[in-house]
Amino acid sequence: MTADLVERVWVQVAARLNVPVVPLEASGRHVHLSCADADVLLGAGVPLTRVRSLSQPGQFACAEKVRVIGPKGEFPAVTVIGPERAYTQVELSATDALALGVKPPLRMSGSVAGSPGLTLAGPAGQVTLPEGAVIAQRHIHMDLGFGARFGFHDGQVVAVRVWGDRGLTFDNVVIRLSPDFTTYMHIDHDEANACGFRSGLLGTIIT
Repeated sequence: MTADLVERVWVQVAARLNVPVVPLEASGRHVHLSCADADVLLGAGVPLTRVRSLSQPGQFACAEKVRVIGPKGEFPAVTVIGPERAYTQVELSATDALALGVKPPLRMSGSVAGSPGLTLAGPAGQVTLPEGAVIAQRHIHMDLGFGARFGFHDGQVVAVRVWGDRGLTFDNVVIRLSPDFTTYMHIDHDEANACGFRSGLLGTIIT
């Protein structure tokens, strides 16, 4: 029996047994900008240009890209994710961080205190961040209905079993529960490579 067939059979069994199964998404390096930093980098009052809506309501990938510069290297065209936030944050994988020459902490998105800074350059200017580079903790965005159905709560830490040719179990997955979320698990590209990620890949939550 192939790994793909095992996965398809398990998904059918999980549905019958009412087991929590979540779709996975792989998130590449990206930048969230504050309004003030967006004005410096892109030009005062220049709006972000929506290219593609993301799975989480209201979030979108932008046409605008910025250069991310570290002590050892740089990435010339990193996607900006909209809308603007109250802070600027650069989300990297561990491999990205090595290439840039920084050592970001493993954090939930938005927790940037004490993290290393980087320099961002855009078509209109440049910003040197005192902090803001993080490696995102693997997590599940979860809607309230899904959480109530299976008894999950915000901040709960679970494991997620992923099936397929390179199946594995992700430990230390944090649940983020909100009425504003759609249920998806987010991993970075290092984690995606480890589990043989492909579009439509599913995981089973283990408590």
